Amino acid sequence: MTKSDNDVVVTGIGLVTSFGVGQAPHVAMLTGGAAPDMRVDDEICAPYPVHPLPEIDWKDQIPKRGDQRQMENWQRLGVYAAGLALDDAGVKGNEDICSTMDMIVAAGGGERDIAVDTMIVNEARERSDREILLNEKLTTELRPTLFLAQLANLVAGNISIVHKVTGSSRTFMGEEAAGISAVATAYARILAGQSTHTLVGASFVAERRDILLMFEAVHALSRGKWAPLWDRAAEDDGGMVMGSAGAFLVLESRAYAEARGAHIYATLSGVEGDRGKREDGKFEERFARLLADAGFEGGTNEAVFSGATGLSALTKQEADVLKSGFPDTPLRGYTGMTGHAMEANFPLGIALAALSLDAKAPVPIFNDGEASMSAPAEKIAVTTVGLQRGEGVAVLVGEK
Repeated sequence: MTKSDNDVVVTGIGLVTSFGVGQAPHVAMLTGGAAPDMRVDDEICAPYPVHPLPEIDWKDQIPKRGDQRQMENWQRLGVYAAGLALDDAGVKGNEDICSTMDMIVAAGGGERDIAVDTMIVNEARERSDREILLNEKLTTELRPTLFLAQLANLVAGNISIVHKVTGSSRTFMGEEAAGISAVATAYARILAGQSTHTLVGASFVAERRDILLMFEAVHALSRGKWAPLWDRAAEDDGGMVMGSAGAFLVLESRAYAEARGAHIYATLSGVEGDRGKREDGKFEERFARLLADAGFEGGTNEAVFSGATGLSALTKQEADVLKSGFPDTPLRGYTGMTGHAMEANFPLGIALAALSLDAKAPVPIFNDGEASMSAPAEKIAVTTVGLQRGEGVAVLVGEK
């Protein structure tokens, strides 16, 4: 790969998953030689297994208790992971760099108050004037809140307050596609010379009962014990195992990164995203086009990191495209290890791919049915196919 000043390079990685906090547990996961010891809890949200949050000392990245208290858990996780990424890039606390750093955040909706929801449902069972009941509870039980579309702005605002990242700010809201759009926008702006350095990412907490209720309503969740990503049976009524994750990246132009002597994990050589109808082969056609447009050919010493949902039919469609298009390319379903992280899923996969390329070690098998790797990958395609809509592909190339 020919290098240029406008190359988009990864220089900071902030990761939190069920494997732990920071890079060390994730590098161990990617280089251990054997299938990682993942953490799945099938009791705390039974009957749905989840990859839970690890133990986190929030004050490590959010020192003021007042800042911690005014955030929900998923917001804390995002601000925490953003701090890790800035730390890793060596720019945390650098006012010159942070004050000109752009920021792009993807987020979902705020957390619901399950106790209030339960109370309203129970009282509604005994009253016929439910409109009046809702108005009563709106004024007495529900806290003043903001329009839901502002929640992504709240995460970005908290990152600005805590970490002083005060360049331009953009936010996206809406499941996996939001994370894809966030990364694609950061990539395009740096490539076009409209930005020199950008913080981009998202966070998701799997143990949220309101989220699980929403996915259960469309029969998307796996039940009982964890099963390998590619083999979740359709008759199990779902297939998704949610995973808590905070994933933020510092992306820079090569010229900006090299001028300040930053460590470069990998180069983003292509990012593509799209959405549309999926029936009648439209998904397969669009997904294959995205892989080609992102510049992935599946050559020697290349790999695919898939952020498949685990939904039986959709995951099989994705696997079929990858296996038919790149029959000799090792496939790793990272969501089988970390769980599916919605808005954070795409940046999470990119972070893992960048760490893997930097470590220069073969990646162990994550799920049954994956072929072993005899050599480290030099190029990795990261995919995310949304539960309802949205597909994304990022291609990363290791530094030489």
